[in-house]
Amino acid sequence: MLEFDFLVIGGGAAGYFAAINAAQNFPNIKVAILEKNREVLQKVKVSGGGRCNVTNAITEPIELIRNYPRGHEFLLEPFQRFGSKDVFTWFEKRGIRLKTEKDGRVFPESNSSQTIIDCFLYESKSIKLFTSERVENIVKNGSFWEVSTNSEKTFVAKNLLIATGSDKRIWEILTHLNFRIAPQAPSLFTFNIKDEKLNDLQGVSFPACSVKILNSTFEQSGPLLITHWGLSGPAILKLSAWAALELKAKDYAFRIDVNWLPELQKDKVLNEFRLNLEINPKRNVLANPMFGLTARFWKYICEKAGISEHQKWAETGKKHFQALAENLLSAKYEVNGKSTFKEEFVTAGGIDLSEIDPETFASKKYENLFFAGEILNIDAVTGGFNFQAAWTGGWHVAKGLSF
Repeated sequence: MLEFDFLVIGGGAAGYFAAINAAQNFPNIKVAILEKNREVLQKVKVSGGGRCNVTNAITEPIELIRNYPRGHEFLLEPFQRFGSKDVFTWFEKRGIRLKTEKDGRVFPESNSSQTIIDCFLYESKSIKLFTSERVENIVKNGSFWEVSTNSEKTFVAKNLLIATGSDKRIWEILTHLNFRIAPQAPSLFTFNIKDEKLNDLQGVSFPACSVKILNSTFEQSGPLLITHWGLSGPAILKLSAWAALELKAKDYAFRIDVNWLPELQKDKVLNEFRLNLEINPKRNVLANPMFGLTARFWKYICEKAGISEHQKWAETGKKHFQALAENLLSAKYEVNGKSTFKEEFVTAGGIDLSEIDPETFASKKYENLFFAGEILNIDAVTGGFNFQAAWTGGWHVAKGLSF
């Protein structure tokens, strides 16, 4: 039997951050982390393409919570106590300089997630780490928690933090402890579209597009990327997050409307076509891209609008103008399925937040039991917001411990 003052299940962002802060807040306690995998901090390693999107530059809590489809009301007060400004301070006090990019995402100046991992490993030298330890059961025994694992070890601690992300085994254990679990669904995924001509445009990107799910209220805007399987990019990922539960209910078969040029009104677009007809009647329509679009994408749009390969503007009239405008400003696509990036997988759903104290992230049902990170019914759009929730939760847990 291995005894500790504070035991953390889950060696990810929230778990490590809580353990480090607890060890620093209470220097004489014994702290341990259990991780089911052979390596810790795996999502930290792959986040942001291996650069680690630490947080976001939004500092006002009321603005910050608008990026959380689930958990925004719960997070308002916690963000006032430990928000993105505090994350900057925490890391820079430990010699890690952060930088803010134009879109508000925050990364280490080194552009390497290893910088964050090395910081955590250095700060956790006094913490005992157990890897390849899969939790089999969690039992409350008097004033202590007992955790049994696949290696037949038993860990005992007065304070227990569960920060295991979207681990179905842990959710099943918690269900037996009478916790309410909000329905789970994948979040932050890309859209699969079986359109060979669209898929052939893989790699074409747009700085700003607007995408809405037809027959729903869900709509998002932002950069968009065409892939060999469909559509990706921040606009799609944000849309998938906000509509996660609804899209799961549709079994990921739905229709979308894409506005490739949301900064332009239809009248403006039609006027540009008329102007080309007047000024350049002999120019080939397909061979002269408009609106800053790439030649490949412009050709694709023209072909969808029924314009032939050698057609000139003089041969192009109102019917073609309307078809071009429709395909630029309101293109319809059938989505059939999703693609997720396994390492950066995010899940909507988890422990019902009505059972958690927002001052300490402690269970209202059991004494000295805490939760942080993705195991809670909290998830965010892309941009560093999921990590911010993890740091905030871990910090509150470390402050709320009692011995």
